[in-house]
Amino acid sequence: MIFISAQPYDYELPDATKVALIVIDMQRDFLEPGGFGEALGNDVTRLQSIVPTVRKLLDAFRDRHLPIIHTIECHKPDLSDCPPAKLNRGKGKLKIGDVGPLGRILVLGEPGNAIISELSPLPGETVITKPGKGAFYHTDLEYLLRDKGITHLLFAGVTTEVCVQTTMREANDRGFESLLIEDATESYFPEFKQATIEMIRAQGGIVGWTTTAENVLQGLGKIG
Repeated sequence: MIFISAQPYDYELPDATKVALIVIDMQRDFLEPGGFGEALGNDVTRLQSIVPTVRKLLDAFRDRHLPIIHTIECHKPDLSDCPPAKLNRGKGKLKIGDVGPLGRILVLGEPGNAIISELSPLPGETVITKPGKGAFYHTDLEYLLRDKGITHLLFAGVTTEVCVQTTMREANDRGFESLLIEDATESYFPEFKQATIEMIRAQGGIVGWTTTAENVLQGLGKIG
């Protein structure tokens, strides 16, 4: 057994082979100047602050040969997988599919759609391209997890209240146990992040648990 100190209860991993790290949408479109996040009027430096912590988690999982799954929010070049209800959202001057400083916004294969270089996936690591906020929507994520026998998910990435929380709720509905790493996730709005953390662990962990990267690293360090 592997134990990680968490809220509202300690997080217990039955077996190291049943856990995966899910890194949500650490892509240039959201973290770098000229991307979609900045086009919406946000301070992208807030999201950049978690990069060193996410990197430590990646290194720990890589050292132990544990599964890592990266996600990228993106759409086909013809936007056929982007419904009007999503396309029309946003107050910025650039919308999904428009050409910006990093290429077409949230379009698969464009420069801005790549994961930032500091956290680039290594060969053998799974990358899920997703058209929605949640990583289970119109993807093979559930099949991949079931096929590997994974039951417990540790979450990092952005943004806390949108794509990260949505994916955790999807995971909960599918029977996966979820743990949010608080200092490895971030929002453009600090109050949204805090509210999300409280919602996730409310009522005895109605969506999942939350903890710190230090607690995760300590727990993984007990793997023989």
